[in-house]
Amino acid sequence: MSAMIPMGSILRKIHFNSWLRMKEKFKIILMVILLLLAALLIGYVQKSPKKDIPTVSGKAQGTFSKTIFPKWVQVNDTVRIRSYFSYIDSLVVAYDSLTSYPLSEHLLVRANPWIIDTLANTDYYRMMERDSFVYNQKEIIVLRPRDSIVVPDSLAAVRIIDKMKKTRFDVNIPEFKLRIFQDSLLLYSFPIRVGQHRDRYLKLGDRITDLRTKSGKGSIVNHVKQPDFYNPVNGKQFYLTKRDDGKTTLMPQIPWIETEINGVRNGQMIHPTTNPKTLEKPYSNGCIGTKEADAWVIYYQAPIGTKLKIRYDLISYEEGTVIAVFKDIYQYEN
Repeated sequence: MSAMIPMGSILRKIHFNSWLRMKEKFKIILMVILLLLAALLIGYVQKSPKKDIPTVSGKAQGTFSKTIFPKWVQVNDTVRIRSYFSYIDSLVVAYDSLTSYPLSEHLLVRANPWIIDTLANTDYYRMMERDSFVYNQKEIIVLRPRDSIVVPDSLAAVRIIDKMKKTRFDVNIPEFKLRIFQDSLLLYSFPIRVGQHRDRYLKLGDRITDLRTKSGKGSIVNHVKQPDFYNPVNGKQFYLTKRDDGKTTLMPQIPWIETEINGVRNGQMIHPTTNPKTLEKPYSNGCIGTKEADAWVIYYQAPIGTKLKIRYDLISYEEGTVIAVFKDIYQYEN
């Protein structure tokens, strides 16, 4: 005779099995809910803008400048003069789309005036004063690792832009002087050389040319940051220069500035001379020559469009009083 199973045990077993089934269903439902929440969270992250990596498409979206500028950019590699302009241009390209103002090379370097000082100190004759002979100026280091360059905020940038708009150049030929003004405030005064008082055949122009520096009003219209060098008399390219101390070096890489005078672009440039002994003389083929150090300062005061006046005044006045009379080097008074 078989043993009888108590009814209570049977009911408890049925309830236990039901509870197990409900527990498994609850696990499945919970997993589905968690998967749905995870999917929703992933979708939200993908659609949300990344706060730490700005993606700005144009000037209209310049709000990042309010939060990340001024920004200090650390120089990671050694930058020599030969690669200096490429490096600065790369910074302009990288940050121009993130600023609320038009970032340019001139603005960026004007916000970091120590760079101009560093470039000016690559002048051959300044280097020689420090007992450092440099054959190839392009190899001089101008930026070093751990140097920092500031990309200015909008307020600082607007101030620099305003100053650049108010800048004007004044050249007085017989005085051998180039002055830079901001409105009526004199910022700089540099000695220069000017064109010779004679006519000469120049192979580059294939004609007899009046070498006197032309006077008139105009502006800066172009920068030649990596100039090639040609002798205008014979048309031949050259690479070397003999310095005032008798030593020979490669020609330095310093920007040449092209002018337009009285609506004419006649090749009258503002550029450095490797022979400063010729300054304050009518020595050039028409261009305005400066010291190498001065040329860097002048370049960064001369963005495209800067106003320029070249005059031929034999008398200099101050508050209505004659303070200087200059030699009539072109004999215009005769």
